[in-house]
Amino acid sequence: MPPNSTRRAALIASLLSAFLTPFMASALNIALPSIGREMSMSAVALSWVATSFLLVAAALQLPVGRLADIYGRKRVFTYGVAIFTVASLLTGLAPNAASLLACRALQGVGGAMIFGTGVAILTSVFPLQERGRVLGMNVATVYLGLSLGPFLGGLLTQQFGWRSIFFATVPLGGITLAFVLWQLEGEWAEARGEGFDLVGSAIYSLSLAAVLFGFSRLATLLGMGMVALGAAGIIGFLAWETRVASPIFDIRLFRRNQAFLFSNL
Repeated sequence: MPPNSTRRAALIASLLSAFLTPFMASALNIALPSIGREMSMSAVALSWVATSFLLVAAALQLPVGRLADIYGRKRVFTYGVAIFTVASLLTGLAPNAASLLACRALQGVGGAMIFGTGVAILTSVFPLQERGRVLGMNVATVYLGLSLGPFLGGLLTQQFGWRSIFFATVPLGGITLAFVLWQLEGEWAEARGEGFDLVGSAIYSLSLAAVLFGFSRLATLLGMGMVALGAAGIIGFLAWETRVASPIFDIRLFRRNQAFLFSNL
């Protein structure tokens, strides 16, 4: 059992990271009109400020989680917080729309690494009888970020400009990194030595990206075609995962664990 200091550091780091990404998402929605005016972005281009982050984060979620199981959850979490923090700073400094969208995509990489490891670290360091409490605190922090985002995002945008939303997350990211590097001892890699399903990861990432891109262009023939192609790819991915030795997504969990199945549904 990890010492109390390790568990406390894991909880604080997880809660800070659980606040960061939903706060950013909800605060940024308030700032979109200001971003559009300054960057001279159309409504379609402006929608990609949110979509670029979501697309990258969603496409990398499963592969990154699997890599964390193989190479270490703390390692991937640390890299994720560092990438997210640096990307936040760069986004705040973005001189034009193209660089803004590129930095948001980079934030998505960090977001995927945080999403895929934060809760997993909690379940690794806390005993079974305490997991309900700490996971509940984690979920509450996510909704706290979502709730405070519009108010604080509007306040920051009005008083200091939309870039201040990104700058405000940099100190929180730095504090999270400090807790991980100097307080969180140990490493957790329950699948160390197992293989990584590169083919399955590619199919999953490309299929999900196609679906998300297609929905952003759903009124066009290209958009409908991308959704159909992505849906077919996801079906193919599920079929592939039932045959591969080390899947990134174990379909058998749904057959073995009814509670897991219905909670996901």
